[in-house]
Amino acid sequence: MENTNLVKKEFVSVWVRDPQVQKEDFWHAYITYEICLHTNSMCFRKKTSCVRRRYSEFVWLRQKLQNNALLIELPKLPPGNPFFKLDSDFQITQRMQGLQQFLEAVLQTPLLLSDSRLHLFLQSQLSIAKIDACAKGQTHYTVEQAIQRCVGYTRFPVEGERQEEDSKTCCDSDCESTTSSGLGNSLGRATPVEEDSSYNESFSHEFQVTTPEAELCSSLSSSPSNE
Repeated sequence: MENTNLVKKEFVSVWVRDPQVQKEDFWHAYITYEICLHTNSMCFRKKTSCVRRRYSEFVWLRQKLQNNALLIELPKLPPGNPFFKLDSDFQITQRMQGLQQFLEAVLQTPLLLSDSRLHLFLQSQLSIAKIDACAKGQTHYTVEQAIQRCVGYTRFPVEGERQEEDSKTCCDSDCESTTSSGLGNSLGRATPVEEDSSYNESFSHEFQVTTPEAELCSSLSSSPSNE
């Protein structure tokens, strides 16, 4: 009985939120959504993350997942609408809810969790072209490196009656003109980390934390002994 209580139940929570209109040029615009993930599952190397994706990227992801899991009936995406209005709160909310339901269903399918494209889609700043190349081993970085590359701070939405919790996360936006997908109202943002040689320095600097206890210990160790 005691051992049973010590075992933590695995969970994967996903939110799609914070729709933002992005302009390509004077005539063309699209909406990106933020996808926030919080989990303790061993299937995910990163336990919290936030990225931005657009509807067309969801369509791409579903097709790739279907190609790799032919025997599984994948959940449906909200249907495309040629008359979709970027200023219609009702249409945006409906699509956002449909995207979240799609991801929730996908994340409850164990076979799909083995697809590296899904992990890169949810937890990396890569475009879909780079996701495909990385999954095929055609990039100089691995799937794990791509996921761990971006660091930031995000406050996640509450689940049920829980209070909001602050979490360190990866938050990024694709530089290409593709719409990102996300969920709910945005509670925080972070800037993406560029893929260059300064990444390791910025990564280590991001996690340097100074606490009052650490400062006290430092001052005591550097001061001469009075004894």
